[in-house]
Amino acid sequence: MNTTIIILIILTIILVLMYNSLIAKKNQVENLFASVDVQLKKRYDLVPNIVASVKKYMDHESSLLKEITFLRSQGIRRNINDSEKINIDKKFSKALAGLMVTVEEYPELKASENIIQLQKSLNEIEEQISASRRAYNQAVTDYNNAIEMIPTNFMAKMMNYKEKKLFEIEDTQKDNILVEELFNNK
Repeated sequence: MNTTIIILIILTIILVLMYNSLIAKKNQVENLFASVDVQLKKRYDLVPNIVASVKKYMDHESSLLKEITFLRSQGIRRNINDSEKINIDKKFSKALAGLMVTVEEYPELKASENIIQLQKSLNEIEEQISASRRAYNQAVTDYNNAIEMIPTNFMAKMMNYKEKKLFEIEDTQKDNILVEELFNNK
């Protein structure tokens, strides 16, 4: 065989392997984002039960309940891009955390069997969301590395692949909690 043909065959094999690798990484990101989306949907489906359970106790917290309801409706919309969904999730998580803190201020609500069960379900879903986010973020990191590193970055540019956004927590959630302040607020 001619060396030129051998070189062309080797280059073709390398290109096919790079192409397949990029496709696999892209599909993995999409698959794991769908997994996160399923978990978020579970959480969104649980929220109306929580809102209905706390509504009678929390008339003066109606703005928080309205915000949660609004963000839920935004989060379950169709035709929403990944970046928007990530931003809505950040806002929703913050509002939901605020609701759970508020629930703690109502002893009769906090002791309600319905709320206890809903909080337990919410905690389980939050753990599943967290695990799904970690898997998604790892796949996004692998994908982003592949589209930025030589030699696959050349093919990624030809395929018009763009960097994907990670699920990240907000800076305010990274701050250390001052336990003594929690006790001083009571």
